[in-house]
Amino acid sequence: MFIGHWAPALAAAAVTRRAPRLGALFIAAQLVDWAFFVFLLVGVEHMRVVPGITAMNPMDLYHMPYTHSLLGTGVWAAAFALVAWFRLRDRSYALLAALVVMSHWLLDLLVHRPDLTLAGHPPKLGFGLWNVPYVEMPLELALTFGAFAFYLSRTRGPALPPILLGVVLLGLQAINWFAPPPQGVTVGTSLLAFAAYGLATLAAWWLGMTRSHVRRRG
Repeated sequence: MFIGHWAPALAAAAVTRRAPRLGALFIAAQLVDWAFFVFLLVGVEHMRVVPGITAMNPMDLYHMPYTHSLLGTGVWAAAFALVAWFRLRDRSYALLAALVVMSHWLLDLLVHRPDLTLAGHPPKLGFGLWNVPYVEMPLELALTFGAFAFYLSRTRGPALPPILLGVVLLGLQAINWFAPPPQGVTVGTSLLAFAAYGLATLAAWWLGMTRSHVRRRG
């Protein structure tokens, strides 16, 4: 799951009145991956390239207890919610942001091979949809652009920002699916991830800043 992780951010932004916060929710949706690639850089968590380990992703994510365990994700979610509450004093938004962070583990559970944990140690979990591309690919697009359409249906604003975000998401996903697989894990692996997440977040931030929620009767 790549751009599909941003589907909960788009859905959450559609139901909160804080339309300009879409960029922050994009960070929430990928927070554990931001942390994972920082930890990868400093040697706290680890992965390696194993061609063919799944049909769609050659990464063996064999050690990521602090970011991709259910417990670890819960800690990151609580921390993000606490920051959101201190900044905005809005408990409902803080709870919504925490749920967006938590959604990352649940969506990963669908696609990962068994490499996720509950608390950093076995059993390892994962339903393995990365081995079923004809299911995973349309599912990811449907989740992402279904949530995108929901967000746009509940907000209004100029046409260019959503077009840009849509192009960015499609472009990033195309690279993720169709670019040649990496030869190994290097510093560039984390830097490339940061660039991709940052680009999508900037596009989402701009979109959020240009949208306002549609007033609904009743």
